[in-house]
Amino acid sequence: MTLSTSAAASSTSSTSPLPAATAEPPAPVDILLKHRFPKRYRHPTLDAQLTRQRLTSEARALVRCAKAGVRVPGLRLVDVKQGCLGMEWIEGWSVREILGGGQEDDLTSDDDEDERVEDVGNDLGKMHTADIIHGDLTTSNMMVRLRTGDSAGANAPPFEVVLIDFGLSSASPMHEDRAVDLYVLERAFSSTHPVAPGGRAHFDLVLEGYREALERAPKKGEWDRVWKRLEEVRMRGRKRSMVG
Repeated sequence: MTLSTSAAASSTSSTSPLPAATAEPPAPVDILLKHRFPKRYRHPTLDAQLTRQRLTSEARALVRCAKAGVRVPGLRLVDVKQGCLGMEWIEGWSVREILGGGQEDDLTSDDDEDERVEDVGNDLGKMHTADIIHGDLTTSNMMVRLRTGDSAGANAPPFEVVLIDFGLSSASPMHEDRAVDLYVLERAFSSTHPVAPGGRAHFDLVLEGYREALERAPKKGEWDRVWKRLEEVRMRGRKRSMVG
């Protein structure tokens, strides 16, 4: 049988060796591996159930926050059976380190600090609008890192704040839960980062950014409702402190 020219060419091309791949493999990326160890004092079935619930809740919180525009570590791995969660490694400093003084003092001015603290409130407003309650808001659970890539625009500030550690997070649309979240952070600021006489309290800046975020939310009146609840939570907290 005689092959046509096109068939011969096709046969030749099919038997010719493939060109060597020239694309470079992607560079390795650092990740944080969070492992929930089994609690030996709990029944194995109960422990496995609680681990699965908490791991799933944290993973969902990270995904929902990212979709809402909140800066959080990117989710890379979820292994419910082994109790492992893989997240983007955030290189930088905690807000506690920066506001508390130390080697970061020469990086930014006071105006930069105020802007970042206000950004914290803005991200908290987005998070609460997405019905995510952090559950452990402290300045140790907020990281400051240098902007890179697309986020480092010409007019963008050189640093950005990333919320971390959603291990105690939950999903709730209740204004009471949002107010408690804010009150925990207020206590953290007042106890860890006191302001010099005449200075503006850090938490006031947080509330300013938070209010701006809630006023942009589709549902109107959210800021007024949360503010009212926060005042009530503060009153309960003061009474509890007086009683002991």
